[in-house]
Amino acid sequence: MPRTSFEQLLETGAHFGHLKRKWNPKMAPYIFMEKNGIHIIDLHKTVVKIDEAASVAKQIAKSGRKILFVATKKQAKDIVAETVAKIGMPYVTERWPGGMLTNFPTIRKSVKKMSAIDKMATDGTFENLSKREKLQISRERAKLEKNLGSIADLSRLPAALFVVDIQKEANAVKEAKRLNIPVLAIVDTCCNPAPVDYVIPANDDATKSVALIVDIMCQAIQEGLEERKLEKDKEVKESAVKVNAEGEEIVGEKSKLRARKPKAAADSKK
Repeated sequence: MPRTSFEQLLETGAHFGHLKRKWNPKMAPYIFMEKNGIHIIDLHKTVVKIDEAASVAKQIAKSGRKILFVATKKQAKDIVAETVAKIGMPYVTERWPGGMLTNFPTIRKSVKKMSAIDKMATDGTFENLSKREKLQISRERAKLEKNLGSIADLSRLPAALFVVDIQKEANAVKEAKRLNIPVLAIVDTCCNPAPVDYVIPANDDATKSVALIVDIMCQAIQEGLEERKLEKDKEVKESAVKVNAEGEEIVGEKSKLRARKPKAAADSKK
């Protein structure tokens, strides 16, 4: 069963593309018709493409890897920040930091600097600084938090990018392609879909359209995370009772295992 329907997408205005004179010919396969000088997106294809992208996102989450959401445009940034934060995935909704992917170690240093400042505040170092130094450090911390706070838990390169408006986030897409990181994206009729691995043809300016698609992606990721958790719990249960090489039965939780000698061995000692 599809994750969304033609009617749902229609209600959000996902079918409205850009003016005909602004179109990119490579989007032709996803355009249904032209009306009043505006291209109309084929929502039947959008439904299929949303399912494809959601399936990929779910598998990535199930494998324990991260998907980085990128949306710095005004219509999308708040929606992405609020929705993605609930599932614990990283996101960029302020300015894209140049070299975020291609120069990842440097970005990680900045994140660690933020942690170091936090440590100063808790271990008493902060109290020994002058008022001016405290103010400078606090401002630096606020700036780092604004730009990098949402990727603080991203300890390695993401397994994929989800992008809203590939024209605005062109630098993010370029970096991802250079590193062979797959890109999932909402692509409007004015964009070139070639750099995108999983195209979702839809209106990337309408708040409701973006909200619906981002929500579907997050639901798929949540499903992947839950399935991963169930599999891990199953593995723990299966490893609770094992027989080791000496013929001793291991009983207990993964974290607290105790050896129990076979009954025959115990009887022979009597």
